[in-house]
Amino acid sequence: MPWKQLAQNGLGRLGYRLINTRTHYSHDGLHSLHHPHFLSDPAFQAAYARGVAASHGHDPQTHWRVHVALWAARQSLAIPGDFVECGVNAGFVSSAILHALDWAPLPRRFFLVDTFAGPALNQYSPAETAAGRPGLAHASLASGAYVTDLTRVHANFAAWPQARIVPGTVPEILPSLDTNEVAFVHIDMNCALPEREAFAHFWPLLSPGGIILFDDYVYYGHQANTAALDEVAARFGLKILALPTGQGLVLKPGTGRSLPPALP
Repeated sequence: MPWKQLAQNGLGRLGYRLINTRTHYSHDGLHSLHHPHFLSDPAFQAAYARGVAASHGHDPQTHWRVHVALWAARQSLAIPGDFVECGVNAGFVSSAILHALDWAPLPRRFFLVDTFAGPALNQYSPAETAAGRPGLAHASLASGAYVTDLTRVHANFAAWPQARIVPGTVPEILPSLDTNEVAFVHIDMNCALPEREAFAHFWPLLSPGGIILFDDYVYYGHQANTAALDEVAARFGLKILALPTGQGLVLKPGTGRSLPPALP
């Protein structure tokens, strides 16, 4: 029996499967045998490259998460209301969205909310503290993984006049946003408390058919986020769709889209 078959059989008995990462997708905690056809789409490549540019060349290999975000944002263009991102950092995902949707001529705003000073360490729960989340955040801040240079942030988004940079801590900053109708919200703050509060704040403002996308919903090490977001979802009678990328997605019931005519 060939060595590869022997290895596969042995791994199979232990509950594992051998994957050739040269021919299958294996990035960002997602290992898939399926074909990521979007990687060869020039429009996706250009949007993803714009995200890398926002990060000054750093590529986190989050292609599938960005693919999901671009899909959700594009669907939300058919819905009335502003766009919001809570947890911007360098602007990787929001820059990709703004580029992909050719945002500059669009008559709607994109609010970009972040402390731009790293995570608010006092917001971590005892469970998150016990899991070492504040230490990870502090180390990331010390290594420069969090962008704290507002001049850099403004320069990155200068091409899109309707992009509104909002420095502040969630939830305290949220009432200051000049919007009462949103179509798309991306929540990515790596901490249960502000993600929970952002969800609770924006759900009543979300137009029918609008989408909220959670970056960390079931991502590895973010069990506190899952519990907090599920609590808010239950309050509104909702279930969040868990995605294999670690993201979560919820759609406002109703429709803001023009539906195609029924088939005969």
